[in-house]
Amino acid sequence: MCSITSPSVAAARFTGRSVTGERPLSGSLTEVTLDDGHTVMVKRGDGAGAARAEAAGLRWLADAGTVRIPAVRGDDERWLVTDRVAQGRASAGAAVRFGRDLAALHAAGAPAFGAPPPGGPKGAYIGLAPMRNVTGSDWPSWYAEHRVLPYLRHAVDAGTLRQAEAADVERVCERLPELAGPAEPPARLHGDLWNGNVLWGADGQVHLIDPAAHGGHRETDLAMLRLFGCPHLDRILDGYRETVPLADGWAGRVGVHQLFPLLVHAVLFGRGYAEQALTAARAALRRPG
Repeated sequence: MCSITSPSVAAARFTGRSVTGERPLSGSLTEVTLDDGHTVMVKRGDGAGAARAEAAGLRWLADAGTVRIPAVRGDDERWLVTDRVAQGRASAGAAVRFGRDLAALHAAGAPAFGAPPPGGPKGAYIGLAPMRNVTGSDWPSWYAEHRVLPYLRHAVDAGTLRQAEAADVERVCERLPELAGPAEPPARLHGDLWNGNVLWGADGQVHLIDPAAHGGHRETDLAMLRLFGCPHLDRILDGYRETVPLADGWAGRVGVHQLFPLLVHAVLFGRGYAEQALTAARAALRRPG
C-alpha cells in the first residue's frame, strides 16, 4: 500500500471517497471536502503515535454515549481523519446539557488512574507535549508522579523554573494526600479540556475534540475548563452538579488540578505559565489540610 503524502490522500484513503477540495487551517490541520458533499478534518500528528493516541481517545470518549464526539473515519501512525463539526453559537441551554453530559462521561469511568484508552499507547500527548499513561492505584501519588513532577523537572532543566521555586510545587505533591479531598474512583477524562477543544455545534450541542484521554480525577477536567475560560461556565457547572454532585471543597482544589496543565504550558511556552503554576502552588500550600 502506498504511503499517505497529503491531507487529501489521507481523506480519500480513510473515507473511500474522492476529494473535491482542500482548505488548510493550520500547519497540521486541513479541512477536506469529499465528492458526496461531506467535509472531514484531516490532522497530521506532530509526534510518533500522536494520531493513533488521539483516535483511541476519541473512540473511548464516544463509547460512553454522553458528550458528542466527532466520528473517527480513519487513522494511522501519522494521520487522523474525523468528521467536521458544523459550528454554531454558545448558549446557556447547550451549556447545561454539556454539563450533564460531561458528568455522565466522567461517571463512565476508567480501569485505573492513568489508564490509556483501549488500544491507545502509553506514550501519548497533551497538545505538543509527551504524556505517559502509566497507571496508579491512588490519585494523589499518581498525579504527583506522572502528571506534575515530570513537567516540573522539564521546566527546571530548561531554566524556566529555578530549583528553589520548584520546591513549592514539590511541597504540594508531598501534601496531596491531604489536599486532594475525598477519594474518588477513576473518571473517564477528556484530559485537555480547555475552551479551544470545546466546539459549540450548529445542532445546539457541545462537541469535544483533541483529547488527551485517560483515567483521572474528574475535577481535573473542570479545573482546565476554568483555567482558560469557557462560555457559560457557571451553567455548565449547574448541569454537571444536577447530574452528579461535586465533593465538598472542590472549588478550593481548582489550583491543585491546574498545576498539571500550567506546568505543561510552562514547558511548551515559557516563564509566564511557570509563574502561574507557582501562584497556584503557593495558594494550595496556604490551604489547611
